[in-house]
Amino acid sequence: MEPDGPPDMDDKTRPTDYGADVSNTESHAVATGYDPATGERLKRTARIVLIVLVVGFLAVRIERFFHDRALAAAARDAAAAAIPVEVIVARPVAAVQPFTLPGQTAAWYTSTIYARVNGYVAKWFVDIGDHVKKDTVLALIDTPELDAELVAARAQLDRAQADVGMRKAQSEFAKVQYERWRDSPKGVVSEQERDQKRTEYDSAAAQYKAALAQVSLNEAQVAQYQALTRFKRVTAPFDGVITARDIDIGNLVTAGSTTATTPLYVMTQNDPMRVFVDVPQSAATELMAGAIPVTVVTTGAGARSFAGKVTRTAQAINAQARTMRVEVDLANPDGALVPGLYVKASFGLAPKGLVQVPAAALLFKSSGPEVAIVGAGDRVRFQPVSIARDDGSMVELGSGVAPGERLALNLSSQVNAGDKVRVTAPAAAEPTPEHHP
Repeated sequence: MEPDGPPDMDDKTRPTDYGADVSNTESHAVATGYDPATGERLKRTARIVLIVLVVGFLAVRIERFFHDRALAAAARDAAAAAIPVEVIVARPVAAVQPFTLPGQTAAWYTSTIYARVNGYVAKWFVDIGDHVKKDTVLALIDTPELDAELVAARAQLDRAQADVGMRKAQSEFAKVQYERWRDSPKGVVSEQERDQKRTEYDSAAAQYKAALAQVSLNEAQVAQYQALTRFKRVTAPFDGVITARDIDIGNLVTAGSTTATTPLYVMTQNDPMRVFVDVPQSAATELMAGAIPVTVVTTGAGARSFAGKVTRTAQAINAQARTMRVEVDLANPDGALVPGLYVKASFGLAPKGLVQVPAAALLFKSSGPEVAIVGAGDRVRFQPVSIARDDGSMVELGSGVAPGERLALNLSSQVNAGDKVRVTAPAAAEPTPEHHP
């Protein structure tokens, strides 16, 4: 029986309804129409953003413009402002010009005491800081080897003295025989026998003299050992102070003063006291002229002043340091000065210049030394000067500056002649610099 309708077809063979599909597709499409007010809002927003950006840019440029103008104005003001400088008044040189240098004290005598004999330290009697007199026993050294050598030398001396007696008897006997043979009539003894007796006599006499020489040699050896035994007692060579002790009981000591030998004691004599000062070449010739007065001042708590004179000089300049060694002798009865102290020595020298200024006031140029004088209206002018004496921190000028003129200190290279400066402190308030080279 045939089916009522058309035969069934699967989806792939079923005919398509294109009209229905197009209608369904168009029903799902996006609408193309829009509200006209939306575009106006977008344009207005864009204009606002652009205006904000332009205003911000203009604000930044205006701020930078005024900031640059302020910086330029400040720079112009700073350039136009007077440079501050410190000034000092040039002072006339005194009748006696103090010249202060560092120095160092040294003992009048310094002795390093070594052992003169080999042995062991038996006792020591003084320690550092002790004041001793000359010939005071400082220590005792036990010398067993030296004692044995002395005993042997004395025994050899006794033997030599006994040998002298024997040689003397032999010499006298040989002499008697020789004289007997010599005075015998001819024909009684032969000439050969006479010559033999004479030879025996001469030999005996020579042996006797050799024995006497051996006795002298042994006596000298005994005397040498006896002299060495006196060095078993270590004594002080002068009145002074013990500054070092390098021994203790039982220490082995060796005679000598080589670098490998340890000293026993070091002692000094501190009255009078020497003061050594190294004087620069600029003042060396003046100090060699005569006995210049010197004031020596100690430093630290309880500083004291001592008066003295230049006692001696090296009369030569040290080629490396360009200084001359000067020595000042000071009385030190109370022991206030000890060796090795740092002191200040002030020499009273005759003036060589017209004014005295700090070294900081000098300007060294290719044409020579100059100073910057602050004149009327606080304007600067540069003046060449000649240096009469340079003491280090203070300088004596021989020409170019008059007493009372104001000089700039540590002047900047930015200041030119004719520039106006600003004085930071009145000249009267400037302290007089301490006169130390």
